[in-house]
Amino acid sequence: MTINRGRVRWQCRRALLELDLVFTRFLEKHFDRLNDDQLADLEHLLRCDDYDIWAMVNGSKPCEVERWKEMIGLLSQR
Repeated sequence: MTINRGRVRWQCRRALLELDLVFTRFLEKHFDRLNDDQLADLEHLLRCDDYDIWAMVNGSKPCEVERWKEMIGLLSQR
C-alpha cells in the first residue's frame, strides 16, 4: 500500500503553534527525502495528540516507540 504524501503533508499542520512551527521546518528540510518506511512511521506518529508529540520533540517526555525515534530526532533539529 502506497502512502499518500499529500495527505501526510496536510496532517503535519497542527493546532499547537509551537508544533506547527516545528513541522513547517521539518517539511522544508526533510519531508521530500523520506522513504516509504519513514513516511509510514510519520503517519503513525501524527495520530498522537499534539501535546504528546510536542513533549517528545522538546524532550520532556521520552519517545517510547522505537520506530518513531528517528522522526522525533528529525523534528527536534533546529
